[in-house]
Amino acid sequence: MASLQEPWLLENGNLKGSSKEIRHGRTAHNLSSSSLRKKSDLTLVSKIRYGMLRQFLTNLQEVILGTKLSVLFPAIPLAVVAESYGFGRPWVFALSLLGLTPLAERVSFLTEQIAYYTGPTVGGLLNATCGNATELIIAVFALSQYKIDVVKYSLLGSVLSNLLLVLGTSLFCGGIANLRKEQKYDRRQADVNSLLLLLALLCHSLPLLFRMLGASDAVSTADSTLHLSRASSIVMLIAYLSYLIFQLFTHRPLFEAQEESDDDENGISEEAPVIGFWSGFIWLFGMTGVISLLSEYVVETIEDASNSWGISVSFISIILLPIVGNAAEHAGAIIFAFKNKLDISLGVALGSATQISMFVVPLCVIVAWTMGIKMDLNFNLLETGSLALSIITVAFALQDGTSHYMKGLVLLLLYIVIGACFFVFKTPLNQVNFTNSGIKTPTETIFRA
Repeated sequence: MASLQEPWLLENGNLKGSSKEIRHGRTAHNLSSSSLRKKSDLTLVSKIRYGMLRQFLTNLQEVILGTKLSVLFPAIPLAVVAESYGFGRPWVFALSLLGLTPLAERVSFLTEQIAYYTGPTVGGLLNATCGNATELIIAVFALSQYKIDVVKYSLLGSVLSNLLLVLGTSLFCGGIANLRKEQKYDRRQADVNSLLLLLALLCHSLPLLFRMLGASDAVSTADSTLHLSRASSIVMLIAYLSYLIFQLFTHRPLFEAQEESDDDENGISEEAPVIGFWSGFIWLFGMTGVISLLSEYVVETIEDASNSWGISVSFISIILLPIVGNAAEHAGAIIFAFKNKLDISLGVALGSATQISMFVVPLCVIVAWTMGIKMDLNFNLLETGSLALSIITVAFALQDGTSHYMKGLVLLLLYIVIGACFFVFKTPLNQVNFTNSGIKTPTETIFRA
């Protein structure tokens, strides 16, 4: 193994800290993604004489074939072919959605590889920025096409999926697999995430209440709601920045996932990087480009898929998009719950929900502001009510620091009820009018009480 690592050290310089120190700084998201990785057999590649070719093939094998989800990579070129040759739009949507699944896991892998060279702090910042890159890129493309409801539905669905589906499945499976063991977790991390989620809920509820109270003067209230949402988004971003400082500097041990010696059942060594520093950045840039392409396909074809399948856009955005797009991260959380490592599972589910609520959502509002698009934090009554009940239920379920399968079952049933609600709730996407001056003016359907 030392002979294989040596070219990387020569290419990229010495690593920052010992392998033990690097290993100590890994987060729950890193460990969750690593559960789906597999060891690459580099025997044939190592026999190639040409160094540049050997390095490229090694990177290709580690990045493309180093995951159990590699079987889904063919969906990416199939989606491009389907779009280029005018195949059915629902096929383009389905293939693009499948192609995004392994890409999300590979982005997590690449950020972890880069973190080996930059240290845990910069790696944590990379993870905080790229952890939900798929949701953010889809949201930006939807904004560019003025599909504000798709943005809101997809982000709401990601939060609900993490809080109810991922966490519920993890607690249920962990409880069933460990019936004779007392399942405990550190509730301090859960308390911090719950507080931030409640802050996000407040920022979503106030624009809704403000809009409902001023329904008699729709135009004036719409402008006031928009200003309130933008101010609240700035506050949420400040809170998220404080959360990063809290997580990466002042209270880092609270968020570090502690590993055991028997973590790597498949024999995968996570103590050293398998690709180089600059190679990691190049692959990360390329993966982001592919995610952007598939995200554009998803946004452009979501209405066609809705009409073809007879399923509302709200159900596709809130239920299907998060389940498929985050399947890798979700599977990792469930695997660690089976191993009775609930701190990792909670770190994945609550961490992702907090990142979307406190970073991705307000950032989309700010980005829409710069684009001249009037997006606010009013997610409407049904959506905000579902979010509120979910956050409150999770906060109550995690308050005692212990778990059993009944808690997970309740969260799963709540998710099923919410999914059934949006399945029968069919509403057309909001439309946007354009004035001659180029300023976007929302119609009355954008602000539904």
